[in-house]
Amino acid sequence: MTNSSPSSYDEMHDADGAARAAYNGYCKWFEEQPPGLLKRKGSEAEAFFRRTGITFNVYGAEDAEERLIPFDMVPRIITAHQWRKLSRGIEQRVRALNAFLHDLYHRQEIVRSGRLPERLLERNAAFLPQMAGFTPPGGVYTHIVGIDLVRTGEDDFMVLEDNARTPSGVSYMLENRETMMAMFPELFTRVRVREVSDYPRRLARSLAACAPPAARGHKPVVAVLTPGIYNSAYFEHAFLADQMGAELVEGSDLRVENGRIAMRTTRGWKSIDVIYRRVDDEYLDPLTFNADSVLGVSGIMDVYRAGGVTIANAPGTGIADDKAIYSFMPEIVEFYTGEKPILQNVPTWRCSEPDALKYVLDNLADLVVKEVHGSGGYGMLIGPTSSKKEIAAFSAKLRARPDNYIAQPTLSLSTVPILTKAGLAPRHVDLRPFVLVSPNGIDITPGGLTRVALKKGSLVVNSSQGGGTKDSWVLDD
Repeated sequence: MTNSSPSSYDEMHDADGAARAAYNGYCKWFEEQPPGLLKRKGSEAEAFFRRTGITFNVYGAEDAEERLIPFDMVPRIITAHQWRKLSRGIEQRVRALNAFLHDLYHRQEIVRSGRLPERLLERNAAFLPQMAGFTPPGGVYTHIVGIDLVRTGEDDFMVLEDNARTPSGVSYMLENRETMMAMFPELFTRVRVREVSDYPRRLARSLAACAPPAARGHKPVVAVLTPGIYNSAYFEHAFLADQMGAELVEGSDLRVENGRIAMRTTRGWKSIDVIYRRVDDEYLDPLTFNADSVLGVSGIMDVYRAGGVTIANAPGTGIADDKAIYSFMPEIVEFYTGEKPILQNVPTWRCSEPDALKYVLDNLADLVVKEVHGSGGYGMLIGPTSSKKEIAAFSAKLRARPDNYIAQPTLSLSTVPILTKAGLAPRHVDLRPFVLVSPNGIDITPGGLTRVALKKGSLVVNSSQGGGTKDSWVLDD
């Protein structure tokens, strides 16, 4: 989501064209392969994705449709040493996010200290007063977190944004690995790569550890709450429920019964202990939030606050996804951990501040501007690739609602090769590691989802904007 330049860090090759340490084993294998093999395998992979139904939905009046996410056969590889450093930074950030959310819904010490302006919470739709004074079971707010990282050098990883509400994409991480292992089994005997296939089991265990007091004395029952088949991530909802051995339910399958949330089964109604919800806060409970919602469960918030069910992630965690809040993450990390951040933010201008707004308006052609609640690559401006007309139109939006935007510089993002008709060609990537949080600790899956901008020079990696994905490897020691 930032601009490319000739000085972009090439993750596979050094300045002399030699393979970097992470890619030594892969490059030796690649050079031994007969011409055309990877292209043929790529066609096989696409056919596999179509048979499996690995798709996502694109919204919009003109292009609403179901699509395959393009998959590139060249993996993104990270050394064990790099991953250890990244893991420390990710764990520190996730610990801070959970402490921050607990504080926001209780004493708001960070606001009282003057480190975070109160105005960021006032009239912020992501901040839920209904959560004030309530602590979720186990004290966990963000049970599943996705931290989006970008790389600008050998050891220079920065956090682009936090996904603490309902992070998606883990099913593609798992299917990408399964596909690579099916296509190239001999490669995995030569290059030792850390496993990711046990993520569903670890997710189920982590969610069960967050069961509410009402679940004591029996094995916790876990269900995945989906908005339904027309949701863009429905494949993932069904995939994870199946892989975990959990029930996949919609709001119409659930009701409040004897102070619990119960699901309809062929043998009657059965109580659920933990709901992994993929429904946004607004639609979760029509009695508490949007009265017109048919996606949630009437009364679920009362059951939740009474200790009858765990909702993962907790309602109200979306405030941590706010990009204006993100700009304060260095202060947030230090406030709650007493440590300097291991992972740095991308420098950010808050357009709600007059001096920052003036700078952004004067330099729109060089900046990336995003909505504070935006996602999926929508509602943003990439100055260096925008026309004068587009910049002028966005300038008017900024002046009308400056508090709705933040701006960031264009960075020289790292590249990883993709396989094109002409051979290997560099493309920009980001990385979304997935983190599980429970009272038992923080569990980070080695690697995550690498998203890649498939167009030459493009910065937008989102699948909804034409991006693709790669298998992400973390090497064993």
